[in-house]
Amino acid sequence: MKRHLAAILFSLLSLNSQLVHADVIDDAIGNIQQAINDAWKPDSNNNRGYDDDRDDGWEQQMSDDRRRQYDDRRRQFEDRRRQLDDRQRQLDQERRQLEDEERRFEDDYAR
Repeated sequence: MKRHLAAILFSLLSLNSQLVHADVIDDAIGNIQQAINDAWKPDSNNNRGYDDDRDDGWEQQMSDDRRRQYDDRRRQFEDRRRQLDDRQRQLDQERRQLEDEERRFEDDYAR
């Protein structure tokens, strides 16, 4: 009987310790989720005075960087467009030369 009682007691303790571990893990996951939510939505419950000043400077810097990137990309597009226009002019000129040569060939052959 002592062995059965010991086995039952041991089973209850191990089950109880697993439940305690599960609670600790559940609490840790809850804390991590809360930290993530706070990081994504900091204005919900934090003091925003200092952070607002930092965010304004950061947003201004990002705005300047984005404007600079936009201007650089716009210049790249314009340069590429100019290159394509130049190439198109060259192709048009080559086509006219080819047509002229073809006409001369036809004229020479017709004689």
